[in-house]
Amino acid sequence: MTVPGRRSSTFSRLLRHGFTDPSGAERLLDVPELSALQGDPVLLDALGATADPDLALRGLVRLVEAQPETERQTLTTTLLSAKPFRDRLLGVLGASEALADHLARHPRDWESLVTYEAADLHPGVAEFEQGLAEATDAVSLRVAYRRCLLAIAARDVCGTTDVAQAAAELADLATATLRAALAIARTAAPADAAMCRLAVIAMGKTGGHELNYVSDVDVIFVGEPAEGADEAKAIQAATRLASHLMRICSETTVEGTIWPVDANLRPEGRNGPLVRTLSSHLAYYQRWAKTWEFQALLKARAVAGDLELGAQYIDAVSPLVWQAAERENFVADVQKMRRRVVDNIPAAQVERELKLGPGGLRDVEFAVQLLQLVHGRSDAGLHSGTTLDALAALAAGGYVGRADASQLDEAYRFLRAMEHRIQLYRLRRTHLVPEDEADLRRLGRSLGLRTDPVADLNKEWKRHAAVVRRLHEKLFYRPLLDAVAQLAPGEIRLSPKAAGQRLEALGYADPAAALRHLEALASGVTRKAAIQRTLLPVLLGWFADSADPDSGLLGFRKVSDALGKTPWYLRLLRDEGAAAENLARVLSAGRLAPDLLLRAPEAVAILGDPEGLKPRGRDHLEQEVLAAVGRADDAEQAVAAARGVRRRELFRTAAADLIGSYGTEDNPREQDPGSLVDRVGEAVTDLNAATIAGALRAAVRAEWGEELPTRFAVIGMGRFGGHELGYGSDADVLFVHEPREGVDEQVAAKAANRVVAEMRRLLQLPTADPPLLIDADLRPEGKSGPLVRTLKSYEAYYRRWSLVWESQALLRAEPMAGDRDLADRFVALVDPLRYPAEGLGEDAVREIRRLKARMESERLPRGADPTLHAKLGRGGLSDVEWTVQLLQMRHGWVEPGLRTTRTREALAAAHAAGLIPTEEAQTLDEAWVLATRVRNAVMLVRGRPGDTFPSDPRELAAVGRYLGYESGHVGEMVDDYRRITRRARAVVEELFYGA
Repeated sequence: MTVPGRRSSTFSRLLRHGFTDPSGAERLLDVPELSALQGDPVLLDALGATADPDLALRGLVRLVEAQPETERQTLTTTLLSAKPFRDRLLGVLGASEALADHLARHPRDWESLVTYEAADLHPGVAEFEQGLAEATDAVSLRVAYRRCLLAIAARDVCGTTDVAQAAAELADLATATLRAALAIARTAAPADAAMCRLAVIAMGKTGGHELNYVSDVDVIFVGEPAEGADEAKAIQAATRLASHLMRICSETTVEGTIWPVDANLRPEGRNGPLVRTLSSHLAYYQRWAKTWEFQALLKARAVAGDLELGAQYIDAVSPLVWQAAERENFVADVQKMRRRVVDNIPAAQVERELKLGPGGLRDVEFAVQLLQLVHGRSDAGLHSGTTLDALAALAAGGYVGRADASQLDEAYRFLRAMEHRIQLYRLRRTHLVPEDEADLRRLGRSLGLRTDPVADLNKEWKRHAAVVRRLHEKLFYRPLLDAVAQLAPGEIRLSPKAAGQRLEALGYADPAAALRHLEALASGVTRKAAIQRTLLPVLLGWFADSADPDSGLLGFRKVSDALGKTPWYLRLLRDEGAAAENLARVLSAGRLAPDLLLRAPEAVAILGDPEGLKPRGRDHLEQEVLAAVGRADDAEQAVAAARGVRRRELFRTAAADLIGSYGTEDNPREQDPGSLVDRVGEAVTDLNAATIAGALRAAVRAEWGEELPTRFAVIGMGRFGGHELGYGSDADVLFVHEPREGVDEQVAAKAANRVVAEMRRLLQLPTADPPLLIDADLRPEGKSGPLVRTLKSYEAYYRRWSLVWESQALLRAEPMAGDRDLADRFVALVDPLRYPAEGLGEDAVREIRRLKARMESERLPRGADPTLHAKLGRGGLSDVEWTVQLLQMRHGWVEPGLRTTRTREALAAAHAAGLIPTEEAQTLDEAWVLATRVRNAVMLVRGRPGDTFPSDPRELAAVGRYLGYESGHVGEMVDDYRRITRRARAVVEELFYGA
């Protein structure tokens, strides 16, 4: 009798044995059906050894209750007397609710767990075929299949088989099931069976002999006519048999389903015929197949039907698989396949994804398969469809480091064991780690983690996923370093040929040069070489992810040669997580950013500072530039310092743009291209304005000290005034001055002209820094007019002679440097011209349209494709800007929002004022942003300005990557550009030309 308020001794024992509901367990242990087992300590110990003792006990009670009276004693006696049987049965009941359900429906199936012969420990296809032999229809096949699955699960949860052996048994059971299903289909249609030969080729995990508990079974069907049969009719008959086989396995019956049979890996996927002849398969693979299809064929294995025909198929396609690495588009395809397929996983699930998430099973499988494709063409020892066998072969051949392979093997086995146990519970197809505490506890205990199952499971899982994440990249690149390094005696290394093959497969155009760079960077015993050996495997992966890996590696070597002896540089790359990846992105994305960096490599520190990529505002930059000018000994030294600041800030802007456009592992790429364009335009405008302010101060100080005899201001025009400068833009300006009190006008004019000439000279001096070209051609009278005018002169000119194009140009006028009061008075002077009261007259509108039409016919370079010219082409920058500017001049006098120098801001204001419908406004904005990004991309990639897409394939691919197109999609990029700008031109025809 239990004393009130105290727990029974049974209750305490149940807690100690791992029960989470001891009260419920006590009640279950007291049911009459378990009377023969009551009080037996052996049962409690066995239940406590299971993954979920409560679940195991509930399943046992259901199984005993389901036994006929005459059989119940047999079960309980066997349970108490045979330890192997007890461990197997309770192990399954504690791990799988679904198999407990099966046993409750088929109470005699427990007997299949009793035998414990040597052959029973590791059954193969023949044993499973025997287990399924009596199945005559879909229902009986399911029952027999579950009975065989019960035995596999029992061996698995008891540790009789390891995870790889269990996966192989599941694949063998699938093979036997496909054979049994085909036999049932043949029996149902003997005429069809007689007319054709049908081979079933297993693909995916079934073909690779590494199946899960619940998975699609991937297959390909090959058919041939039987002797004397018509081919077309025979293929129709084979298709009916194949379809019936799929239904037998896939359809839901009273006994549930087995698994879906998926034939979508066949040529042309679901759009192609279900069954093809061998010659039809070969014709497709030789002509149309993509690289991923050859990757899938790595695992092809003939498993059912006409095995002779299946063997012929394997023999025919195998050479094609191992020639895939020689295909023209292999590099682009490999780069695409190597990018993780996480985009389609809901954000909330990414962290719980065992298969597709970062550090998941797919990372290991893809890495191994791609190394097989690269090196299997010259080493037949790598021709295995099983991931772990292939990994071992790669290590044995020196293609993967032994320690890396060992760690990866361990991680893969752990992750696969997790996947098996998760699926086994309810026999449902899932790769998500559960969130429920009870599920995590059962999962942890099933993997042998008994002290603190949930915490230990999470810790082990994260540890193994981290190993996979780290080694996934290293797997490709570490052996490349070993190929050029001094290895310990007995270590196997990649041959130069194999290293070259791998670099070529990863997109390096000059593998020999790449190996020389690696040797220079990684050989030696210095601390620098040791750190670089650690960094390079990851950097090589990031370079390979770009359009120009060779440039990335060469740039890294140059930066390292320049900075290698500075202790902070390698420490920055090693310790600042983002710095190394940011550097890799910047070095491999084109010429401009690396050129800017290599002129002053210490700017690499920007990439490691979390705030480093944010643009500095104009006030901050002007303060820094003017301080540097103040410290300089002469004007040339002063402007050299200002241009140095400009170069650094150009690098900061370009780096932020590239990293935002490419994205990194921790930060996805910027989804709004308009914000990238705005940031670049604003940043380059600010740094050019600060540089001009510095040049002005330097020019004045050199001759006049602190004060010029005349007030002087620089007005930004064009893209400069519109805050829309690109990396290669000139600075369009007007110069205005006003003599100080008591200063002769001629003296003032001479001083103003001398200042302008000196500023332009200083900003264009040949130095290591990029020049800043000042263009004053938008001044009154153009190149024929004086470079500098007084405010009164501007007023007189604009009052008497101003043309409509000059009023249009003044829409972009904005103060940039010099005397602010004078600049503001200039702006007040031109406001009535650019925003005329009552808007533009019809004559002025006609004149603007005539000028635009003339520009289109005369200024487009000869031979340029008008559909692809970003500035002057159809739907390009000029089209959009002239349309917006016409709206500004017509309506700016009544709509304050239109009084802005910025194109996108004015377009938004026109839309807000109801002057342009939403769809048309979006169309113009999209085209303007895209054309601007194309020009920025060309400058970043080529290092010199351009208005059209590059003709060089590698440069074109780099422009594509910057614009967000994956490797191999440049055709799609050009098509999209033409489509977007064509739509914009239609809006321009309507709004600008009034068509």
